[in-house]
Amino acid sequence: MIARKVGIGRQSYSMPTLATKVDGLNFPNPFIIASGPPGTNLNVIAKAFKEGWGAVIAKTVSLDAAKVINVTPRYAKLMSRDGREVVGWENIELISDRPFKIWIEEFKRCKEMFPDRVLIASIMEEYRQDAWVEIVERCQDAGVDGFELNFSCPHGLPERKMGAAMGEDCEILEEVCGWVMRAARTPVWAKMTPNITRIEEPSRAALRAGCQGISAINTIRCVMGINLQTLRPEPAVEGYTTPGGFSSKAIRPIALRMVMEIATMMGREFPSRSLSGIGGIESGGEAAQFILAGADTVQVCTGVMKAGYECVKPMCEELLAFMAEHNFETLADFKGKSLPYFTTHADLVGRQRQRKAAQKKAVAADGEWSADSFAQQSDALSRE
Repeated sequence: MIARKVGIGRQSYSMPTLATKVDGLNFPNPFIIASGPPGTNLNVIAKAFKEGWGAVIAKTVSLDAAKVINVTPRYAKLMSRDGREVVGWENIELISDRPFKIWIEEFKRCKEMFPDRVLIASIMEEYRQDAWVEIVERCQDAGVDGFELNFSCPHGLPERKMGAAMGEDCEILEEVCGWVMRAARTPVWAKMTPNITRIEEPSRAALRAGCQGISAINTIRCVMGINLQTLRPEPAVEGYTTPGGFSSKAIRPIALRMVMEIATMMGREFPSRSLSGIGGIESGGEAAQFILAGADTVQVCTGVMKAGYECVKPMCEELLAFMAEHNFETLADFKGKSLPYFTTHADLVGRQRQRKAAQKKAVAADGEWSADSFAQQSDALSRE
């Protein structure tokens, strides 16, 4: 994208722009509503677009919503020690429980209402080729601009081999991505589970199958806590619970590390593919960190649940301020700019050893000159 030129007297400078093009899709800014409650129906999706979000990924849909039954309560919060801030959020919510035919109608209406905005369908199905092909064909016929394949929900429908149960198996994931890619006419992103030792492996499998991009990460499987009065785990449903997905700012360091690992792998093996970063992003500065680590776009879910859809405005302002401070005109100017500074522990040891050796050679005072190494000391003082 070309930044706008602003003149001041004889000088001119380029105003930074958040607009970006990823996989052929035009985003007014990189902030995307992540799949989840903030994209659970047309009413809230429309609200997101009106507030200025760059794109919306609708809540995950499947062909048969009759098997999806949610419970209450389904959330639990981890508060800071002073009780003033939500730092962690657990959910045991399932994918959309709304009939698929209603989603198809709302996808169509959404594109009629917002024809120039990016609407992405998050889809999840059982391990059946006909089901994946059908859901892709029907969603894209309804006008969605792309797909995100949910291989990552840590707690929903594992008995049907869906979500993370599929995303943890690279062989099955690659096969399913192949089915989707043969049917899809729009960009496809595969959403990764963090509940795995090396996130590069399933990411590589999805890209090998032809997916245009990767989304990472989904929530981390967790138990939020146990009530010391009732001795029951939370969130408690009739006194019982099940492990759920952990999100919010507490997971950001883990998400940032995994995005860095995926971006590093993609830079070597799939340099033309895209990456959407997810995990505890609640400010423009935090979004900048994910882009510096290799992300093209960033997704927000829990942040919207905590602060409302209008939180996109200050995030855009903060990201623009960061870009202006560093004279970055576009997101591409700083995408992945921090990646070269990640290395191995052995390399860190070597670099530190070299620095200390150089310091020892350099003379700091007249009394340190040595007759035996005079020439080497002189040379050390002639270099930076």
